[in-house]
Amino acid sequence: MSDTAFTRSDVDASLTRRPRPLDTILLGGLVVGILDGLFALVFYGLILGVQPLRIFQSVAAGLLGRASYEGGVKTFLLGLLIHFIVATCIAAVYYLATLILPFLIRYAVVCGLVYGMIAYMVMNYVVIPLSAIDVSNRSFNWRTFLPAFIGHAFLVGLPVALLARRSAQANQSASRNFSS
Repeated sequence: MSDTAFTRSDVDASLTRRPRPLDTILLGGLVVGILDGLFALVFYGLILGVQPLRIFQSVAAGLLGRASYEGGVKTFLLGLLIHFIVATCIAAVYYLATLILPFLIRYAVVCGLVYGMIAYMVMNYVVIPLSAIDVSNRSFNWRTFLPAFIGHAFLVGLPVALLARRSAQANQSASRNFSS
């Protein structure tokens, strides 16, 4: 066999190794929470003019309804906590999916971008309508949909997928070092 055959199989093996749960879920939740939170503050806050306090109060509204907007800093902090819990859940779902579908590790960039878009659609068209947020007067708006949809691809799905792949590669290296 040629040297490239061994190299190729090593690469394939590292990309099908399972990622470590803490690396993918906790670090993924933290990174996604920070990136998505910064996106929300920049896009909704700086570009659309929404007050930063209100951005995370709107997250708390999923639990508290309209009352969250009257809760001041307390509901802002609750919204921030919920935001990071949701980000961690998004990372956990990707991690669990990698255990069943190893191609999510092998094709992390494409799969991550698609996963971010799916996560956005599920949050906005399944989770939010089932929450305490009143969506009866919401109308579709390309001006907010498109940036958020693309933002979730690059700032939610892609980082989780890349962290999962990095974790799988580190897991492969650790098992290779252990067996040597």
